Amino acid sequence: DGEISLSLAPTEAEARYKEAIRAARDRQARSLELRAASALARYWRSQDRRSEAVDALAPVYDWFGEGFATADLIAAKALLEELG
Repeated sequence: DGEISLSLAPTEAEARYKEAIRAARDRQARSLELRAASALARYWRSQDRRSEAVDALAPVYDWFGEGFATADLIAAKALLEELG
């Protein structure tokens, strides 16, 4: 997650987050994809890249049609609201 990115070069951290998203998507593991997209969005928020953070997270969040009481979806919604 974000803690891991602190020890990596920015391009390496970003690449790892994107790879996690791709791997989850390839496995059709939507919950894992949401977690990875949320981690990337938080990372980009810390880099003041808010628009990119929304672009990464919103489509994954929007895929869900139920389960909005789960911790991951609650956190993703809060992050999207914070990002505006």
